[in-house]
Amino acid sequence: MAYASHIINHSKKLRNVPNLMRHDHAVLVRWFSDGAQSSVCKRQDVAKTRPLGYVLGERERVSKFVARNPVSSGLSKNNLSRTTMRLGIPMGGVVYSRELSCLQVHSRRGFASDAGFPPHQEIGMPSLSPTMTEGNIARWLKNEGDKVNPGEVLCEVETDKATVEMECMEEGYLAKIVKGDGSKEIKVGEIIAITVEEEGDMAKFKDYSPSASDSGAPAAKEPAVPPPPKQEPVEQPVTSPELKTSKPISPPSEDRIFASPLARKMAEDHKVPLSSIKGTGPDGHIVKADIEDYLASRGKEVSAPTPKTKDAKLAALDYVDIPHSQIRKVTASRLLFSKQTIPHYYLTVDICVDRLMDLRSQLNSLQEASGGKRISVNDLVIKAAALALRRVPQCNSSWTDDYIRQYNSVNINVAVQTDNGLYVPVIRNADKKGLSSISEEVKNLAQKAKENSLKPEDYEGGTFTVSNLGGPFGIKQFCAIINPPQSGILAVGSAEKRVIPGSGPEQFKFASFMSVTLSCDHRVIDGAIGAEWLKAFKGYIENPESMLL
Repeated sequence: MAYASHIINHSKKLRNVPNLMRHDHAVLVRWFSDGAQSSVCKRQDVAKTRPLGYVLGERERVSKFVARNPVSSGLSKNNLSRTTMRLGIPMGGVVYSRELSCLQVHSRRGFASDAGFPPHQEIGMPSLSPTMTEGNIARWLKNEGDKVNPGEVLCEVETDKATVEMECMEEGYLAKIVKGDGSKEIKVGEIIAITVEEEGDMAKFKDYSPSASDSGAPAAKEPAVPPPPKQEPVEQPVTSPELKTSKPISPPSEDRIFASPLARKMAEDHKVPLSSIKGTGPDGHIVKADIEDYLASRGKEVSAPTPKTKDAKLAALDYVDIPHSQIRKVTASRLLFSKQTIPHYYLTVDICVDRLMDLRSQLNSLQEASGGKRISVNDLVIKAAALALRRVPQCNSSWTDDYIRQYNSVNINVAVQTDNGLYVPVIRNADKKGLSSISEEVKNLAQKAKENSLKPEDYEGGTFTVSNLGGPFGIKQFCAIINPPQSGILAVGSAEKRVIPGSGPEQFKFASFMSVTLSCDHRVIDGAIGAEWLKAFKGYIENPESMLL
């Protein structure tokens, strides 16, 4: 209070704030910067555009200053807010989108400056999911020069998990699109567009380009490499080559020529007759040095023989480079992290599914009569897995550095393969839902995944995952990779008929069995706990009527 009173009493310009507010905003910025910087803004120049994150502190100081001093009595709350934005205080906010329940948008205010840019807003790449660090612009739904209103969709952003719509926060005009359609690997917070409040200001941003500090990490300056020191030629002393003299040896008594294997190979490759060479090795053996001397004397270059190949020139490989999609990058990163950091172990069991198939046939007859959708084996597997997690809650948990988090809700992720990559939409509270509800929800989410239109709430918050390669692909058995931060995933194989012993001696019958494998995080699920969960799951599959109780 004492500091604010000191400013009011000693600054004539501050006492005239109500009158100056009616002047041009750019003049106000220059006046305030020149006259009040020494006493009010010693820490930072108010003419700078500050990044998102300073909003609360600046507003609290301005609000307290206005509330406690009569000099501000001529300012309305709206005028003060607008003036604050014009002075360069960033206005970041929360956008409520039909694609996202709540997202944080990176934006900041510019101001009239010597560079000739009028007041404007820089829109940054938003963070649309907890794991998003960069995104792609799928397409712009607004063009440069269009008027935009709050709630209107500006563009579609391809995140690490889906394609979502980005909405406008404030009314204005889209002056410049910095990142056009198809722009890839845009860091969160990097400028993608510029909006202005006045239509006449758009032309001034025709050649606008963000500075290095705004558009991402500045390019690292390569240190200048000093030129190599000049080396003066040094005369080498001329030495006469040493001549190799061979000691006269008595020739062998027989006509046989003795040579080392390497010497014989070199002589054969260079078509040198061994009989014309005098050996200098032990007992007159011909060695490698003798062959080299002979070739040198004939003026031939001694070189390694060319390997004999069927084709002298191998045909060039024909290939196509397919660029990584955003979902492919994230899937690769998360699965690599899972295999490197989670101690996996696997439990496999065979389950008889005859009674399950009979129950499914009865339920589908009822569904067809009522006009409902058919129930698949995977729907029954999801229901059985959810009930088993309710019975053995230790498997419905995740590992942290300080504790094991056990979830009260049973949310099952279902692996869905699409042309764009692997998606895992979630069925929330699967243990409390009926089979018809699970079936309808799975089909709807699978269709949205194939259309690349999943929302974050459609795939976030899962506690356990089911992956089925049996029904659609006929895979008998496989081991799945845990989807972090979960601690378990169930891999479901196909059902096949087997011959099993009958009730009497020498009697046999046929039955259908399905192999399932549970992948467990050993930090959370001990072997006995995993076996207990599989026992409960097997009980629900082999006695499916118990799932209806």
